[in-house]
Amino acid sequence: MSKRIGLLSDTHSYLDPSVFKHFRNCDEIWHAGDVGDPAVLDALEEFRPLRGVYGNIDDATVRQRLPLNDFFTIEDVPVLITHIGGYPGRYTTRVRNLIEELQPTLYICGHSHILKVMMDKPRGVLHMNPGACGRHGFHRMRTLLRFEVAGGRVENLEVIELGLRGSLD
Repeated sequence: MSKRIGLLSDTHSYLDPSVFKHFRNCDEIWHAGDVGDPAVLDALEEFRPLRGVYGNIDDATVRQRLPLNDFFTIEDVPVLITHIGGYPGRYTTRVRNLIEELQPTLYICGHSHILKVMMDKPRGVLHMNPGACGRHGFHRMRTLLRFEVAGGRVENLEVIELGLRGSLD
């Protein structure tokens, strides 16, 4: 059995309607922080089961609904999600300590607005940052990730481009 996951981050109060088309076959949606307007969470939760964390721009309302870190296991894949954490070779101290303590095999963060997927070979951790899908920030292209987790592995990873940051596509 496998689970299809839709991963997004940094909506900054804007949820592109095409997210629902791209994630229509997903079992769950994960949001890696900087939600902005809580209505974004409402819309995602009505569509599919949602996991997420709050980010540095999120107010008390979002912070009451989402944790700073989320650690869970799905289809034998231990997952750590946080908003600000860095990437292999450049983790924040907080996240490096969490990775050493929790030993996830999938580590997800947002914040940088830079799409990045890379292995931390010494730790055996796959790092994913879906980039930003909102309109606020310096990123040029709005992006999402879609993938499957099954049998302790991440498979069938896809990058989805939603269009340029200023476009209405």
